[in-house]
Amino acid sequence: MKVEDATASIGRAASASFSGYLGANHPDLLPSSRSAGGLTPASAATMAPHATTIVSMTYAGGVLMAGDRRATMGNIIASRHIEKVFPADMFSVLGIAGSAGIALDIMRLFQVELEHYEKIEGTLMSLDGKANRLAAMIRANLPLALQGLAVVPLFAGFDTVQRVGRLFSYDVTGGRYEEQEHHSVGSGAAFARGALKKLWKPNLDEDRAVRVAVESLYDAADDDSATGGPDVVRQLWPVVYTANSAGARRIPERELALAAARVIDSRSVAGREA
Repeated sequence: MKVEDATASIGRAASASFSGYLGANHPDLLPSSRSAGGLTPASAATMAPHATTIVSMTYAGGVLMAGDRRATMGNIIASRHIEKVFPADMFSVLGIAGSAGIALDIMRLFQVELEHYEKIEGTLMSLDGKANRLAAMIRANLPLALQGLAVVPLFAGFDTVQRVGRLFSYDVTGGRYEEQEHHSVGSGAAFARGALKKLWKPNLDEDRAVRVAVESLYDAADDDSATGGPDVVRQLWPVVYTANSAGARRIPERELALAAARVIDSRSVAGREA
């Protein structure tokens, strides 16, 4: 009887994982099943669009994530309109940096994975469980990462048990690391982190957190050619999401336009050169 119970438990666990089902029955549909076709890492970087800078931070009552809108292929701007931050489920958000096509596939699979689990189990997966599932997906992409098609996400969400916002970073091997206060990934991450260290304060309200995110991406774009800053001519602003006890919410573009205008105006008045 115990063996039967254990078998049933294992079968139920497998059925609760959509990516596990695909791996067992249709492995060719998984993002990790792709092949770089013998490309070298250098050629893969110039032939496949890459998403760049993502920032995330905690604020009073939740967590915020923002991403610029630029994708590059080598020294060419592949897109000025790409979106890199998405809701993962009701209480969490996901930002992607790295090989854009594979990252978007992993993001969509992750969204389905969480929805599938909720329908099978009748409850939301814990925030730690979500972070671990994403780590497994990134780990499965390691062969492609070694060929220059790496995906490095940033994951954040509102922990409904602890009642706080939490954020997680990853490496290409699937290593998962919980970050404190704020973090950034992507080609402009070093510059964005420098800005976050100076601008972030404990218990920021949501409006101030949005402005800090916009300004940190502005700083990253100032020194990293692969990061796009606010584009006043095209009316393009970063994609920003918050997650708190009310759920995940995308910040409207009118609020982002106002935050960007305040950053630009303050720097114009100051007459800053650097």
